[in-house]
Amino acid sequence: MSGSVQISSPAQLSSLLLSSRVVVVNFYNEWSPACKTIGPVYDQLAKSLSRPGNVMFAKVNAEQQAQIAQSYSATNPPVFIVFKNGQQVSKFTGANPQQLSDAIKRLAAEAESDGSSGGFGEASSSGGGGWRGTGLPRGYHDVTDQVDVPGLDLMNSDSEFGGVRTLFEKTQPSTLAVGKGKAAATDSESNKDWVESDVDEQLMLYMPFTSSLKIHTIQITSCPPKGEDDDEVPLRPKTIHLYTNRQHNLGFEEAEDIPPTQAIELKSSDWDETTGTAKLELRFVKFQNVTSLVLFVVDGNGEGERTRIDRIRIIGESGEKRELGKLEKIGEDD
Repeated sequence: MSGSVQISSPAQLSSLLLSSRVVVVNFYNEWSPACKTIGPVYDQLAKSLSRPGNVMFAKVNAEQQAQIAQSYSATNPPVFIVFKNGQQVSKFTGANPQQLSDAIKRLAAEAESDGSSGGFGEASSSGGGGWRGTGLPRGYHDVTDQVDVPGLDLMNSDSEFGGVRTLFEKTQPSTLAVGKGKAAATDSESNKDWVESDVDEQLMLYMPFTSSLKIHTIQITSCPPKGEDDDEVPLRPKTIHLYTNRQHNLGFEEAEDIPPTQAIELKSSDWDETTGTAKLELRFVKFQNVTSLVLFVVDGNGEGERTRIDRIRIIGESGEKRELGKLEKIGEDD
């Protein structure tokens, strides 16, 4: 069994939270008597219970990594924070070995049970599993598997890149492949498993669903090349308009005349630089009974002329199944 991971940067912690279903983090100080008392107990639990991809343990020196400690209000160690699917679910303080042992063993058992259907960050044989660029909001699920793939429609996409189904693949974008060096870059360039706009920055994506959804969040991943200052380099989406319960895709001129259900403007700071993913936080009350969604990328964040999207994940709750091929407007009389 492996032990705990020593965290040396915020990016390293973010990556760990994305790679494991459950992550337990020990915030400590070298000089604290309480930390010295509880430290060996934590280390032993880490050695015996860690399961790569399912249950992982980490340690953060609260003085050396003050930014991380402050962001989680863990500046008075010992502090233990438990994350599940990237979200903080519990936090406790003090040097109580029995409390620590009982809490971690219970969480490890739950993670082992949940992991039988596919862990976070891995492709799952059921449900909406697969790679995600960020964690799930508490109480909600990945419902991307409810996308009616044959009914997808994408307008103004360059045919030299992946088709619309590429956006909903469960695999990690090839651009983010780790540990392959030049081979990864070559594979990414040959596969081109992403979408780019064609004649301008705009993209119009129509997504019908196989059941009615309550949509909480949309995760959108965009991984353009870094370190290049060139008008040819594609942009990340900036302004996005969303339309619910349309019977077909919208035309670009038509979309300009219809008020969106919600308009979102993404800033550079909204993108996680480790995974290239931003979260579209929706006004949940307006996305309660959704049978289809149009996502209109109005413009990109920069001076270029093309927009790039690698993956899209839909987060929320699924409801009643609809009969395929019969998409009806909500509230329309028979």
